[in-house]
Amino acid sequence: MRLALGCLASGSSGNSYLVKSESTSILVDAGISGKKILERLKTFGVSGCPEGVLITHEHSDHIQGLPALMKKGVCVYANEGTARAISESLRSGSFTRITTGEKFYIGDIEVSSFSVSHDAAEPIGYSFEKDGACISIITDTGYVTDDCYRYMRKADILVLESNHDESMLRIGRYPWFLKQRILSKSGHLSNEAAAEAVSRILLQDSLGGEIKYRKLLLAHLSKENNFPEMAVATMTNVLESKGFSCGKDISLETLSRTEASKLFII
Repeated sequence: MRLALGCLASGSSGNSYLVKSESTSILVDAGISGKKILERLKTFGVSGCPEGVLITHEHSDHIQGLPALMKKGVCVYANEGTARAISESLRSGSFTRITTGEKFYIGDIEVSSFSVSHDAAEPIGYSFEKDGACISIITDTGYVTDDCYRYMRKADILVLESNHDESMLRIGRYPWFLKQRILSKSGHLSNEAAAEAVSRILLQDSLGGEIKYRKLLLAHLSKENNFPEMAVATMTNVLESKGFSCGKDISLETLSRTEASKLFII
């Protein structure tokens, strides 16, 4: 095993992911209770706290369990904008500040951060590399930035937001201001937008002569405006319309909003 990924939860009620090597464990976001985080880490073979917690942005579904982990002395990494916003909301907190775009190490894993487009102070995504293996996590973004595309192409395991079906959202019961927020360039990726982004990287691969086979994990699915079968069907249909095939060119699964996943290993 070079790198592995486990999802503790992925949805509007809470988000948290584990990235690990044989010797290092890193948590990305802590959006469920500290108790659940520690319990679910055990299912992935991690006893106690991880070596670090990386925060993407300050919204509650990404930091709910952070105070409990901070009390245990876990090192929390965040950029300046996110650290400031969390400190204001929690009225406490000690962070290891990172600069968006920089590379650094936690244990034997190289971490890269990059900008995404979301209605938060300074939202980012993360990518992880070890011995030529790469995992990228891209959620909570209204559109796929150029930086996102770069790390999507590098990934062996790609966690990508596929938040909502646009038609379900538009006719659903959400108030109009919330629909506008979700659909905006600083909102969330739709099934269609996620599928178009994946088809773009596969096309770039094919133009280079070889399609890199990736594990694609669709994340942050809305409870109200999406369901796993629709997210998978949209991705499959869009890729097939572009001449690509799930199974042959890319491996495809969805992540649960509330339950831990299996461990995906590179």
